[in-house]
Amino acid sequence: MKHHYIAIEGNIGAGKTTLSQLLSQHYNAKLVLEEFAENPFLTKFYENPKQYAFPLELFFLAERFKQQQELIKNNDLFQDITISDYLFTKCLLFAKVNLQEEEFRLYQKMFDVFFQQLTPPDILIYLHAPVNKLQSNIKKRNRKFEQTIPDEYLFKIQETYTSYIKQHQIKTIFIDASNADFLYNEAHFKVITDALEKEIEEGQHYYSLP
Repeated sequence: MKHHYIAIEGNIGAGKTTLSQLLSQHYNAKLVLEEFAENPFLTKFYENPKQYAFPLELFFLAERFKQQQELIKNNDLFQDITISDYLFTKCLLFAKVNLQEEEFRLYQKMFDVFFQQLTPPDILIYLHAPVNKLQSNIKKRNRKFEQTIPDEYLFKIQETYTSYIKQHQIKTIFIDASNADFLYNEAHFKVITDALEKEIEEGQHYYSLP
């Protein structure tokens, strides 16, 4: 496989971490998982979004940058395969949804400084699932602070992701994950590995699961 750095993205509850773990085992790759539970503002944000959105997003920005910087410093991105369950640009996309206009302008300036110092992934796998599927997955994994996420918020996140990917023509394997079961359905997982192992041009490439 020619891809050395693979990022997996999708909405909340799309199955990013599960797929990342499976791919990392399959390719014996270095696995980079977002440490969202370390964010002290996460629970507070869901209780009071307006008050805690800015510190929430600043903390995520700093932690993700630190994690990505460590990869570059240790040359992990240039040896064999690295698989991450997030794209650094996720910082900007969530901030766009969560922050007030003036906060977002300030945040974007900081993001741009950090972004220029990082190495982008060779390819993005984007898992697209309808909101009812996302809500079902959120209920199953039973993280207390996620249980009251409204459909409207998930729709906004979905729109922001897909708009960004289309505008920037990122090399993307776009998966319809409406019925995805990568853990127990080998055919679903094989769609991903087959797509990764063939020559892919720039732009979006759409795949449905059997």
